[in-house]
Amino acid sequence: MPEKARMRRKRTTIFCALAYIYILVYFYRVSMAVVAGDLARELHLTPQQLGTLASVLFYVYGLAQIPLGPMIDRLGGRIVITGCGVLTTCGGFLFAQATNMAMAMAGRVLIGVGTSCVLMATFTIFSYWFSKDEFGRVSSLTISIGNMGNLAATAPLALAVAALGWRKSFVIIAFLQAVATVLVFLMVQDRPGQAGAVQEGARREGILEAWGYIGRNRDFWLLAFLAFFWYGNYLTLQGLWGGPYLLGVLKLTQVETGRMLMYTSIGFICGSFFLDRVSRRLFRSYKRTLWTGQFLLLLLVASFLGPAEWMHRALLGPLFFAIGIAVSTGASIYPIMRSMFPVRLIGTALTSLNFFVLMGAALTQQIMGLIIGRFSSNPLAASPHAFHTAFLFPTAGLAAALVCYLFAREYKGQD
Repeated sequence: MPEKARMRRKRTTIFCALAYIYILVYFYRVSMAVVAGDLARELHLTPQQLGTLASVLFYVYGLAQIPLGPMIDRLGGRIVITGCGVLTTCGGFLFAQATNMAMAMAGRVLIGVGTSCVLMATFTIFSYWFSKDEFGRVSSLTISIGNMGNLAATAPLALAVAALGWRKSFVIIAFLQAVATVLVFLMVQDRPGQAGAVQEGARREGILEAWGYIGRNRDFWLLAFLAFFWYGNYLTLQGLWGGPYLLGVLKLTQVETGRMLMYTSIGFICGSFFLDRVSRRLFRSYKRTLWTGQFLLLLLVASFLGPAEWMHRALLGPLFFAIGIAVSTGASIYPIMRSMFPVRLIGTALTSLNFFVLMGAALTQQIMGLIIGRFSSNPLAASPHAFHTAFLFPTAGLAAALVCYLFAREYKGQD
């Protein structure tokens, strides 16, 4: 087989294995919204406990970014993803068997640590297999495919829970996670040439030196601020509080709620698929694409401060689909980061940014739980005013982040 054909085949194999395991990462991130009512009833959880249970995955996910970046740059993404995949599998089975808050928390912690490395390790591997020009396209395609997990965690999960119960549904996902972990170990190679080999002559900064280099870049902090509230707004709605809001305030059924959240997933998939093309041909800038999309997201999520309750039911589906489109522009942060820092630091740089992405999801979900809990001990019985007050936090934060990001520079890319 010619060398070019062999390289294309290898790149396709690696892409497919990593995209498959990322589908499961996304499923675990957002699946709480559909089963929130079941968990609250069966485990007797208050809104505060439900918020903590949802957010703990993101806390440990975010904190794990600190050691994972240097580990990925030194050990290689394949080994790190495989080891973490074992933890995810164990956490998935434990969560499915949980009979109390402590067991459910332990399962979510293992899932959080286990899934923490997948996207950043994947992008680090892609940095060696794909050129800078290809990176934006392949990263947005990965996120688009990964959102199949997001999609599966909405209406399909609601149907599975109705037919099998939430425990059996999560056992099946844990089994699929085990299969994905084995495939990554067998099929993925860190770099072209010898698997895991460090590039000859490449300069390797120490951990503190690498973090110092990244931290001295003002634009990194502006991007991190925006990334915090981008993902905070998204996971607040899709990962947890969108479910109770739709069930309790808009009085939708569980299947209807899953369908609305599914529209967001479909919008995210569609937007991610076209993101690189729109950035290059329409806006000719990842920064402008990101800012414009997040401004649209701000306008749309402001509907949960009251206007969504006045809408005709037929408009809810388009609203959630449009939110998914707007959210997808947040994936521009990854090619922006690829352009900001040299490839030898890309694992550390990406995980440093991802720390703020996941902290945005964790803190926003928990803070909203605390706010809603001040109004009602039952998340499904909270008043519309309670949800309006809670949604005000991520909405105002995104507005402030957008103003700050206006002062960030454009980047053309580094080797």
